[in-house]
Amino acid sequence: MIKFEQLGLSDECLLAIKDLGFEQPSEVQEKTIPLLLEQETDIVSLAQTGTGKTAAFGFPLIEKVDSNSRTTQGLILSPTRELCLQIANELQLYSKYVKGLNVVAIYGGASITDQAKKVKKGAQIIVATPGRMGDMIRRRMVDITKIDTCVLDEADEMLNMGFYEDITEILSDTPQDKNTWLFSATMPKEVATIAKEFMYKPKEITVGTKNSGNKNVSHEFYMVSGRDRYLALKRLADANPGIFSVIFCRTKRDTQAVAEKLIEDGYSAGALHGDLSQHQRDLVMKSFRSKQIQMLVATDVAARGIDVDDITHVINYQLPDEIETYTHRSGRTGRAGKSGVSMVIITKSEQRKIKTIEKIIKKSFEKKDIPSGSEICEIQLFHLANKVKKTEINEDIEIYLPSLNEELEELSKEELIKKFFSVEFTRFSNYYKKSKNLNVNGDSRGDSGSSDGSVRYFINVGRKDGYDWMSLKDLLKELLELGRDDVFKVDCKESFSFFNTDADKKDKVLEFFQDFQMDGRYINVEISNKPAYGGGRDRNKKRRRGGDDRKNSGGFKGKKKDGRRGNRDSGSKGSSKGKRKPPSFQGRRSKRR
Repeated sequence: MIKFEQLGLSDECLLAIKDLGFEQPSEVQEKTIPLLLEQETDIVSLAQTGTGKTAAFGFPLIEKVDSNSRTTQGLILSPTRELCLQIANELQLYSKYVKGLNVVAIYGGASITDQAKKVKKGAQIIVATPGRMGDMIRRRMVDITKIDTCVLDEADEMLNMGFYEDITEILSDTPQDKNTWLFSATMPKEVATIAKEFMYKPKEITVGTKNSGNKNVSHEFYMVSGRDRYLALKRLADANPGIFSVIFCRTKRDTQAVAEKLIEDGYSAGALHGDLSQHQRDLVMKSFRSKQIQMLVATDVAARGIDVDDITHVINYQLPDEIETYTHRSGRTGRAGKSGVSMVIITKSEQRKIKTIEKIIKKSFEKKDIPSGSEICEIQLFHLANKVKKTEINEDIEIYLPSLNEELEELSKEELIKKFFSVEFTRFSNYYKKSKNLNVNGDSRGDSGSSDGSVRYFINVGRKDGYDWMSLKDLLKELLELGRDDVFKVDCKESFSFFNTDADKKDKVLEFFQDFQMDGRYINVEISNKPAYGGGRDRNKKRRRGGDDRKNSGGFKGKKKDGRRGNRDSGSKGSSKGKRKPPSFQGRRSKRR
């Protein structure tokens, strides 16, 4: 594994990297940084959002700048104010040990006079949105005629937003012999035109497959009637307790309307779109980053500044007008080595668009059913049980225990549990009691149980333990010594999961997990009375998503039924630096005491 020290960076930059806790360069950084340090060249770098592109161009740019000169030497163009500020903040962190280097952000919604004063004081690097930059050039408030390097970040998105004329105007005001570094997630024809017109023999760096999606993101679609779109959204949220998501709508009006409906229905939601004032947008993003808002409803333009690593789901409430934009949307999740899910809610007439997106991202979608009301009630019930189990006891309650015991002494343990869980369960049960099937042309199973003769299980292991559905499936197959297709419909939640096996495997599964421990913790497996709603995949279908991108479940030692132990090396193929791995488990059975 290559380290930052091997890329040719200065001691000042390496100190900053150490402070930031960066341990190992990402693929785009490893390919880009040495090239830009060693050569004076134009480049086109194609890499997904969240792969570390800012550091890939940021460190080489800092190395090339003369901090003793007050002349503007580097210009970075980015599509939105949020992304502009984010890049400027990161560059300031990267250059904290470079004396005299100033980075100034230029964007709309703030005083143009104040920004001009900051530039005049001396800004070796300017980070700007195209609209405000063009305005300042026309007013002669900024001089970029002597820059050595121009960076076009998120070039495809800037062009999608209609900045082509602004970009060409700005580039025309820069020296012909400058270096132009273009970074983009996709390579539509407009980006290729910019490269051809303003760049000289650019070297191309591609991370992954051109225009492909993030390998850590799984893609699902749900087909409903147009009038049931919002109901489907609520069910997906309820079926994923602890969801932390971005919900995409096409228009500002729909974004605001969906957010308001979610808030009225008791969800922790907020809207992010262009009609909000800058102060309002800042407050929304602050609440989202602190997770006070769990469901952020956004337009594509407004979401460009979102840089949060812990987003669990992206929900496409509506598909974008430009299909290529889907790549940017799904790139909001599955970051920093974590797995994520991109969900799409479509109507029957939109099904052909899924095929188009699959060709662009070079990954397959999985068709799933919107969960039924009874499935959601079960998921929520087990989620609450796990939440109670993991809650730390507040010792301040001790003084109230005698009175509480006296108040509840007439109730048996079973009655107390029933009443306690009914407080929350009744709310979902009453709401979904007469809920209809929302699926259109899906494998509508309703509440009749599994239609394929299989058995559905609950297991108290989930995403908090470091698993996604792929790694959990691998673990179960290895523990139970089952074949590749014997474990299926794996549905991984935050603190628990579901999976299926054929009915003839039921006794083996239940016997194995009787009094079974991992790392001193009992692993509970029980039969679930509710059917799967499309988790995992069909048993007899080949794996379609990402080929060999399967994630390992980390180091593992589990005691099997016959006493033999199976070992999986934690450094085996498929694990990657920075990815959260499940702990090494020492599996054993013991009598409960």
